[in-house]
Amino acid sequence: MTEQIDQKHEEDLQRLRGFRLLDDDFLTKCFEGGTDCIELVLQIILEKPDLKVLDVHTQVFVENLLNRSVRFDILATDSTGAKVNVEIQRADKGSGRKRARYNSSMMDANLLKKGEDFQKLPETWVIFITENDVIGKGLPLYPVERCFLGSGEKFEDGSHILYVNGAYRGDTPIGRLMHDFSCTKPSDMHYGVLAERVKFFKESKEGIAVMCKVMEDMRKESLQEGIQEGIKEGMKSAALRMLKAGKYTLDEIAAISGLPLDEIVKLNTGK
Repeated sequence: MTEQIDQKHEEDLQRLRGFRLLDDDFLTKCFEGGTDCIELVLQIILEKPDLKVLDVHTQVFVENLLNRSVRFDILATDSTGAKVNVEIQRADKGSGRKRARYNSSMMDANLLKKGEDFQKLPETWVIFITENDVIGKGLPLYPVERCFLGSGEKFEDGSHILYVNGAYRGDTPIGRLMHDFSCTKPSDMHYGVLAERVKFFKESKEGIAVMCKVMEDMRKESLQEGIQEGIKEGMKSAALRMLKAGKYTLDEIAAISGLPLDEIVKLNTGK
């Protein structure tokens, strides 16, 4: 047992050595508990060197009681009251344009209290930092704004979407920042604020302990998700057998299998 624990610990250390800021779990841990890192990143990405961040939260769950909820990697507030959601995406699929739209809508839906005037809705930013150039134009930044089609004049509703090309390596602040996001070694990074934070979690005893705990929690969560998925597959299998037998009503199949009636209907129609 001791040998297995030691082996798992060594595997975690090896995995930690390969982490980059482009790994969302590592980034959110590096960026929690202080505003220095996100302030630097937003100053560069938004080209606002005087921007000040008042607070930052990581892994923010925004609940939608009727439909799909979301979890933001980072949610920050600047000194003007603007809200900024930053998402890290290594897979191109996770950075779809409609996801950016949905994140923006979920931010808006939770920013006004009941009865408040719409003019009090703050400025919002949804920023996707992607490992690859998902837009494919070779540019470092892809700002997205609503505009009047006839004149091209901006709509100015205070809602912004921005894609950041993590593959960009120009000799500019954004190029150097994206270089740092891809580094595994803090000694190779340009920006001291980021390098010090990465160094803490990779090289200090306290930081390594925190990250090992994060990885252990991730394993437990993955295991639990696997168990739940296996249970649901078993329920589906039972429901399909009952449908094939043709002896049960859809309501009876739902009651026996434990699946919602709408899922039974979908299984029955093959949709």
